[in-house]
Amino acid sequence: MSVWGGESIHDAILSALTSAPTGKKIAKYAFTWNAGGQVDTIKAYDSGGALLFTLTFSWNADSTLSEVSRS
Repeated sequence: MSVWGGESIHDAILSALTSAPTGKKIAKYAFTWNAGGQVDTIKAYDSGGALLFTLTFSWNADSTLSEVSRS
């Protein structure tokens, strides 16, 4: 862990973004890619094939990650 706690903040944000809804369990992830070869979406499904959530990635012109949103 870093002195300023940045890794803890990072871990908390990622955990909140990627956690299954209460009472659900993720069984499968599906990925899509954009024309530049970067991850476009990650979809999380339960064991019955129901979509739990989608993470959508936005990229800057220099190919650095700009934003991740969950829907």
